[in-house]
This record gives sequence, structure tokens and C-alpha cells, in this order.
Amino acid sequence: MSKNHACPEYRAGRLLRRDALKIGGAGLLGLTTSRVFAAEDKAASEAKQAAVKRIAPKAKSVVFLFQFGGPSQFETFDMKPDAPDGIRGLYANIATNVPGLRICEHLPQMAKVMDKVTLLRGVHHTMRNHNSAAYYALSGHAPPVDDIRLRDSLELFPAYGSVVSRLSPNDDAVPTFVAHPYVCRDGSISPGQHASFLGKAFDPLLVTTDPNSPDFKLPELRLPAGVSADQMADRRALQQLVDRQSRLLESSARARGLDEYYDRALGMLTSTRVAEAFDIAREPQALRERYGRTTYGQSCLLARRLVESGVKFVNVYFAEGIGGQSFTTGGWDTHGFNNTRMFPILEKYQLPLTDQVLPTFLNDLDDRGLLDETLVVWMGEFGRTPRINASISRDHWPGCYTVLLAGGGIKRGYVHGASDKNGAIPSREPATPDDIAATMFHLLGIPYDTEVHDAGNRPLPIAAGRPIYGAIA
Repeated sequence: MSKNHACPEYRAGRLLRRDALKIGGAGLLGLTTSRVFAAEDKAASEAKQAAVKRIAPKAKSVVFLFQFGGPSQFETFDMKPDAPDGIRGLYANIATNVPGLRICEHLPQMAKVMDKVTLLRGVHHTMRNHNSAAYYALSGHAPPVDDIRLRDSLELFPAYGSVVSRLSPNDDAVPTFVAHPYVCRDGSISPGQHASFLGKAFDPLLVTTDPNSPDFKLPELRLPAGVSADQMADRRALQQLVDRQSRLLESSARARGLDEYYDRALGMLTSTRVAEAFDIAREPQALRERYGRTTYGQSCLLARRLVESGVKFVNVYFAEGIGGQSFTTGGWDTHGFNNTRMFPILEKYQLPLTDQVLPTFLNDLDDRGLLDETLVVWMGEFGRTPRINASISRDHWPGCYTVLLAGGGIKRGYVHGASDKNGAIPSREPATPDDIAATMFHLLGIPYDTEVHDAGNRPLPIAAGRPIYGAIA
């Protein structure tokens, strides 16, 4: 074959791996040379280990709704109305459709669906900085230090979805793990959002385009102009030929891991099922309006489409950052509003947005028969201090906060655990992010004590806690 072969990726008689991965779907799954070559032989043994131990799953999918910034438990689901002034929630409470359960007055639509959920009211840990606590929430493993300067690194644990991708991957073109619509950061990128030491092959399909945009699409899932699926297959055959030759000189596990990942990318590129899953414009306009024409609302609607298509783990991020002084964007941290006792961003933005999107999402899943097989996790990295500080502001409080679970084998209309009279510490049935991680894996049918290997080849359990059996139906 001439070095002037028509294929533009051909260089000096050889199709380079970095060029092969540019064919057609540049950016697909975040493909780069380092990501593809990170696959290792231990993946097969770990997947085999999990398969041997696998238990009957209650959930087919998980949708992890990460509420970056730390929602206040006192202004949402654990208001402490009988606590002294300055500790109890700032708003009035209202009855729900679960007898005896009362929640914030600014969540009237949520009050109608509390019979679908379990509240974990005794969640706790010790991390007070956003990135440290966010990493704990997103990975289920405590960071080595609680430091505002904690940075992402391959020494830290992977995202839940990456573990699922490693141990229980989809066997078709549908991705196992999708994350959207942001990459979360508090200054630096928060750890726990990708595959870390598992290898880049298990990173999520990261979508950072806005599903609320009129022209929302995934160009990486489209063939380049003038290139057919058959031509893509021909190019794949060429790549396989050259790669087999290169293996005579390159016998590393990284090189051997290329085929499977490239095939997966090509399968997604040519899959009508994947393209249809992301085609949110197919949804009825009335339903899109019920979710709300916001980035968060349409991201949750997209999550429903993804689990419907077979995606096993979806991360939906409420916000890119922890929050600021905007009334129209940002996470749940309200330090920016120190001039009023009512934290106006809560009642003007975060609570109304939550009250529109979350109950609509739960009802939509339930109406379609998907809730029983889809575990929904609504959680932030911590709550707020029981007492508002002298600046009329909130401080971070990981000592006790509330997490909401629904579907996927979780009890309906149930409260698990409790905080003390001031909402400061758990008074019964405490739980940690480690336990929530173990619960998710257990409900997916993956034993929580399954081990993976870190960059130093040390065996590590995928969860350090235990399933919260009291919350499981």
C-alpha cells in the first residue's frame, strides 16, 4: 500500500492509532490516545469476579441527581419546626401525602409524591470543603484529606458509573455510563466524576451541550459528511490489520485493549438506538413544559430517555459550581447572600426548580413503569449548620443531612434514620456516603465487596460501607 493512500489518516505506510480514533467520531466518549490505551488485563478478571458473585438486581439503572453546593436539610426535608428560633427551618412546613411527614412550604408538588420516596435523615461524614465532600458523594470513598485544595488525581477513586462500566458493562452499542450537562468544579474540577485508576476506557460519555437548546444534538454521534457505515467498517478493518502488525512490537495490555474500545465507539457511532435516545425533540412539547424549559429540567428528561434506552448509570449535575449571588443559576451554597435571613436564592430559584423537576421526573418514571427498576438518588455533599452564623449566613455541615432515594427497590413513603432535636447529629440509623454507595451497587446486583485494583495494583473494595437494608423494600 502506498504511503500516498487516499485515506488521510494514513502516514508513511502506517495508520497511527491516534489518527484511527479521529475517523468519524472525534470526541466520541472523550476518546484520546491515552484514554484508549488505559485498558488493562485486570479488567477481564474483575468483571469475571463480579459476574461469579452477581446477585439478583432490583434496579436496572441509577440516575444520580447531584445537588452541588449542599442543599440545606432545614429548608427542604428535615425542617425541625419545634427547634428554637435560629435553628429550625426558615420557612413554614406543609403536610405531604405520607401521614405525619411534613416538608418545606416551597415544595408543594414534592409533597404530592413523597409516597414514592425514602428520606435518609441521618447521613453524615466529616468533610467540610466542597471538593472533598463532593468527591465523597460522587465516589462513595472518603478523600485522604479534607482540603479546599483537593485536586483530581489517579490516586482517587472512580465515579460510581465507571465502576458499573468496569464490572457490569452493556454488551451492545448503548453506553453504560453517561454524565451531563456539566463538569462540576469549585475552583478546580471536583474529583469523582470519571474512571480514575480504572482507566479512561470506563469514563462516562460526557455531554456538556445544553439539552434545553433548540439545536441540541450530539455531533460526535454522527458520521462525517460523505462517509457511510460501510466505509467506516472498511477503515476499521484497515486499523485492525495495522494494529495486529504493531502488536508484534507492542505487546502491552494497553495495545491489546484497543480493539474492544474502538469497536464500542464505532458501534455507538452507527447505532440508531443511541441516536434516538439523545433525540429529546421526540418528546411531546407538553411533557417538556412539565419538566420545565431549563437546563436542569431537560437534563432530567434526557436521563429518563437514557435509562429507557438501557443506559445503566446517569449522572445529572444540578449546577456546574457551588453557587453565588445569582437568582437564576448556580448550586445550593448560599454564602453569597449574607444580607438577608431568608436566603432569597432558595425561594426564587433552587426550591421552585426542584419542585417542578423532581416530582415530574418521578411521576414520569412511575407512569412508564420505569421507577421500580430505576434507582433515583438525590443528594448533595452536605447540609447546613444547625445555627445560622453571625453574618446571617449558612456554613457547611456534614454532621447530619438528608438524602432522598426513590425506585429501584427502595421503600416508598418511608423515612429511614433521624437527626437529633437540633438537626446536628444522627439520633438513630446513621448512614454515610460509603453506605449509599454499597446500597446502589447492591440494588444493581453488584456485590458491594467486589474488588477492583488501583494504579498500584492493590485490591480495593468498590464500597467501604454496607447496604442500608432498612431502606430496601
